[in-house]
Amino acid sequence: MAWTKYQLFLAGLMLTTGSLNTLSAKWADMFSAPGCNDSPKHTFSHPFVQAVGMFLGELSCLVVFHILLCYDRRRPEPSMVPGQSFNPLLFLPPALCDMIGTSIMYIALNMTSASSFQMLRGAVIIFTGLLSVSFLGRRLEPSQWIGILVTILGLVVVGLADFVSGHGDDSHKLSEVITGDLLIIMAQIIVAVQMVLEEKFVYKHNVHPLKAVGTEGFFGFVILSLLLIPMFYIHVGNFSDNPRQVLEDALDAFCQIGHKPLILLALLGNTVSIAFFNFAGISVTKEISATTRMVLDSLRTLVIWVVSLALGWEKFLGLQILGFIILLVGTALYNGLHKPLMAKLTCCSGSQGAEEEDAPEREGLLGREDS
Repeated sequence: MAWTKYQLFLAGLMLTTGSLNTLSAKWADMFSAPGCNDSPKHTFSHPFVQAVGMFLGELSCLVVFHILLCYDRRRPEPSMVPGQSFNPLLFLPPALCDMIGTSIMYIALNMTSASSFQMLRGAVIIFTGLLSVSFLGRRLEPSQWIGILVTILGLVVVGLADFVSGHGDDSHKLSEVITGDLLIIMAQIIVAVQMVLEEKFVYKHNVHPLKAVGTEGFFGFVILSLLLIPMFYIHVGNFSDNPRQVLEDALDAFCQIGHKPLILLALLGNTVSIAFFNFAGISVTKEISATTRMVLDSLRTLVIWVVSLALGWEKFLGLQILGFIILLVGTALYNGLHKPLMAKLTCCSGSQGAEEEDAPEREGLLGREDS
């Protein structure tokens, strides 16, 4: 069945905003500007401030949810199901996982390329699959186990591409890239824990997806904003790139934004894109299918890679393309995207076999007609 204009719009919105989310975060990392107290010009390396902006975007989903709910209630026949009431603290554990995982990933994005960042995030299916077996008692199908093994192979190839190239781009050393790649994979373990917690304790309460994302965003935004205060005083030495060498210097971030307002545009792009990406993703699942959402989520990796090449942010690596294809196959196998194709092939072969069985009968009829 052909897609409607609205469905095409949602698919395009998800693909565009999902790609912009990573690209805008990487764009912010590439800026250099003076900091506070006339400190020398240095790169904008503030992963925790960026994470706060991302949670602000998720929090806006809660606002969108209530706006849509109010609009729906004014209609003659309301159709929106708000979901049952629940204790908001149920979202605290997954929100903490989201906060930690996101912060680690933004740290890693400072060290590696945007395309490798996006590709390595595919590792989440490995840990989600293993944890779902251990804690949810789920039995994975053979194709899902194969998908996990293929994904591991894809991760090795992507990591090897970074290692062979010597660096992800001109601004990163090999040691930084390897550390960044490892941090991304480590963050996926935390993201997988988040997903398992959500499935075990949250989704059984039939919470509306926008409300779920917004509530997690609220906890993440409030907690991480408060944590910026002690981070301002925690010295971490060379691990930090800010002049004071503290875990996070939010004041330095604001001073750099003051000196170079384009940084604010990049941060707003990250915040707005994550809000629209979540809304579009939920809408795609509702209006089209969850399978389409998975495919679009995989395609945005390709978009990020192409845009990064076009902007000169990174160099072409053949191994990286091979790794992306392998990861795509692994993701497809794990999520069962091969099943519709196999069903069509089986159907076609079945109908072909039926035609071959009918062939002698048809030939007989033709023979009698000719005689």
